Amino acid sequence: MTTFLGMPTASPTAHLRTGESFPDAARTGLTDSQQRHNLRVATTTIREKRAGVVAELDDWEQLRAAGAAIKDATLAELPDHLERFEAAVTERGGTVHWARDGDEANAIVTRLIQATGETDVVKVKSMATEEIGLNEALATAGITATETDLAELIVQLGDDRPSHILVPAIHRNRSEIRDIFRDHMDDVDPGLTNDPEALAGAARLYLRRRFLSAKVAISGANFGVAETGTLCVVESEGNGRMCLTLPRTLITVMGIEKLVPTWRDLEVFLQLLPRSSTGERMNPYTSMWTGATEGQDFHVVLLDNGRTATLADPHGRSALRCIRCSACLNVCPVYERAGGHAYGSVYPGPIGAVLSPQLTGVKDNPSLPFASSLCGACYDVCPVAIDIPTMLVHLRAEVVAAKREEHRVPTAEAASMTAAAWTMTSRRRWTAALRSLSLGRVARRMPALPPPLSSWARSRDLPQMPRETLRDWWVREGGDVPPAAPEENA
Repeated sequence: MTTFLGMPTASPTAHLRTGESFPDAARTGLTDSQQRHNLRVATTTIREKRAGVVAELDDWEQLRAAGAAIKDATLAELPDHLERFEAAVTERGGTVHWARDGDEANAIVTRLIQATGETDVVKVKSMATEEIGLNEALATAGITATETDLAELIVQLGDDRPSHILVPAIHRNRSEIRDIFRDHMDDVDPGLTNDPEALAGAARLYLRRRFLSAKVAISGANFGVAETGTLCVVESEGNGRMCLTLPRTLITVMGIEKLVPTWRDLEVFLQLLPRSSTGERMNPYTSMWTGATEGQDFHVVLLDNGRTATLADPHGRSALRCIRCSACLNVCPVYERAGGHAYGSVYPGPIGAVLSPQLTGVKDNPSLPFASSLCGACYDVCPVAIDIPTMLVHLRAEVVAAKREEHRVPTAEAASMTAAAWTMTSRRRWTAALRSLSLGRVARRMPALPPPLSSWARSRDLPQMPRETLRDWWVREGGDVPPAAPEENA
């Protein structure tokens, strides 16, 4: 794997994969009835809000097309835009650092913080830093990072993992959050209730002390503007504004795909993002800054971590359009039932099923492309029109090809697919196979099917096979039968 720097990089690190496959992790999620209830309530609410505000716009489909076109045009000339961005940031007093992978990014951020002499930092929500495991890297260096987004704080205090892109603690209910605050928050009222206002008040007091004392802040970026070097963070609580203005050192970690060419391009995305993510017409807090401001020491870390490898795949690069809105998660029947932790990545849901395997390589995430029913709901709601179902099929083919390279002896699945292909290429063989399926009426009464069918049938109900095939019915009713192909007469 290589980067724009023309140098090899290690496989992406940290929170993009686990040792557990999706099917195994999903079984755990399916048994958690409280989590399934929480997810059903939360995703249903967000879906309904989104549908309402999207319906208000007559030009929503045109906005989607514009967002997709801007992203594709940017990705097509990404090296040039990155150089323009670096020049603009540097001209305005900032410093740009290039990180080929998560290890390099973590080392850069750690070094910058150590140079200040500080050991405590505040963070505004950043998927990129979650992706590379920055908090863990800082802890190893003796630096404590406090998440200031409320949901991220809940996850951090509970020693938990995010399960949603927009609402990382979506799997927790109010009573669980109250217990986490009581057990892990300094000076919290022991009589704290699960009332949302009381919980928000407790978090506000806890975080305000850290905002006022922190000398270093770490942020992500929703967008970067190449022509001016501007960075943009959108959030709903005001924590981003506190992180970006109060500390004297600001370090931003941004994935290289977050760039847009011009300031005007933001107009499209600042309409698409809030409607698709929180179901709002506009975002409550939109913070933009250009270079070093008010005496701050400002740094930008441009993160690759598998993105250029994704860009090199013509079938998969459109995943880099993603603006992290989470709309695809909120409509996905698989995500709603299995939960975000089942994906083993900081990017769960449909977008995670395509993005994570591309960032790590399908060999490291072979089960995620299959974590979908291919219903297409994710494509319908994506604000930048990422065709996730088609991409999943492409990645499934890559997984099969990778397994074929590793296993000289065909697996049971591969042998079954080869036999199916051989059968379907002949009308005579296919007709005979269809007639033999009537035996399925007998198989349905069996307590279990023999291997390798047993693993397939373990999570599926076998359909009731008809007594007569459609082809036989067609002939019996006097339908025309096309002549056999020449090779079938041979």
